Amino acid sequence: MRWFRRFIRFPPRFVRGFALLIPAIGLLLALDAALPPALDRARQTSMLALDRQGRILRAFATAPGVWRLPARPEDVDPLYLRMLRAYEDQRFSAHPGVDPLAAARALGQWLSHGRVVSGASTLTMQAARLLEPHERDLAGKLGEMLRALQLERRHAKDDILSFYLTLAPFGGNLEGVRAASLAWFGKEPTRLTAAEAALLVVLPQAPARLRP
Repeated sequence: MRWFRRFIRFPPRFVRGFALLIPAIGLLLALDAALPPALDRARQTSMLALDRQGRILRAFATAPGVWRLPARPEDVDPLYLRMLRAYEDQRFSAHPGVDPLAAARALGQWLSHGRVVSGASTLTMQAARLLEPHERDLAGKLGEMLRALQLERRHAKDDILSFYLTLAPFGGNLEGVRAASLAWFGKEPTRLTAAEAALLVVLPQAPARLRP
């Protein structure tokens, strides 16, 4: 058995690295438990008066004067969801909150062009930024990535998508795809034309400039 013990013996450098890794992982888990993502903004939605069929009779703005209606994936047209994923985050179903392929592509383009050519924000990262707005700098982006990983660890993909659908900006004091669809098209977003779905997909990119 001596030959077996020699075979499985790890180099001292590996042992020291592994010994340092364990407390580092423990520290990250402790910080994750102590500092969970804040979900208050997603829960602070407009008060609604509904009829017997669940249709909106009247909506009341939130305290800051924002029209924000809760929305889940089942509340919107599947065409819109397909367009949203194709435009914003094609690998949303597969990545853990941060898309390493998109990040590598964006970094490579930045290094070769000397400027930002394309972003690497996933829908989860955008949801994290909408839940906790921050400065658009390097520190803010790193924090956003960490929050995205936390969101993915705690919530299902549909829940994360719901955060985006509820909080995305659509111009003026409109937030969320339902508020935008009701304001711009006069209807719930359950049935949209291709043109309507496309507009709702791109509006959050520049709501002040693109809104009707």
